Amino acid sequence: MQLDHTFTVPADPDEAWKLFHDLARVAPCMPGAVLDTLDGDAFTGRVKVRIGAVQMSYRGEGTVTRDEAARSMHLALSGSETRGSGTASATVTATLAAGPDGTRVHVRTDLDITGRPAQFGRGIMTEVGDRLVRQFADRLEGVLRERPGSGGQVPAASAAEPEAVDLGAAALPVLLRKAAVPTAAVLLAVVLVGVVRRRSRGR
Repeated sequence: MQLDHTFTVPADPDEAWKLFHDLARVAPCMPGAVLDTLDGDAFTGRVKVRIGAVQMSYRGEGTVTRDEAARSMHLALSGSETRGSGTASATVTATLAAGPDGTRVHVRTDLDITGRPAQFGRGIMTEVGDRLVRQFADRLEGVLRERPGSGGQVPAASAAEPEAVDLGAAALPVLLRKAAVPTAAVLLAVVLVGVVRRRSRGR
């Protein structure tokens, strides 16, 4: 499944590109994610998501490569459920370009997921992705307004638990829209059956 998202950060491309080199500062901006280790261009981390009453935790790893001339960053990610058989893998390419209000970031994600989240179609996943990207952009803007950290170092094993991001809440509007037509059809059938029964009783 391929997903495309675009957002703008209020910084010039050079400043934004410099920040994208610092995974220790950028990774915590992703809702539900915690960076555990960072060794050069390789890292490990955890992601926790919630869909209604069901909560899932993933543990995974990734690598990053960069094209300095094109201001493009490529991430290869893979992970699996800590309590379950679900897996997830993705290649993510983020490209930065100058925009009228700062730096325009285009993110293309090729996603392959198995397990419970796989039941959602492209429409729902796109809606979820849109909301997560908006949250990520807001947090990234906050980081840009802060002073740089101490070299981007993270502990070898982080004790912090990620805060679960609620995908169910993000998917609900799409689920309701998808259910609108079937629900209307069911209601119409119920009304028609009621009318027929009343007419039959009146004879």
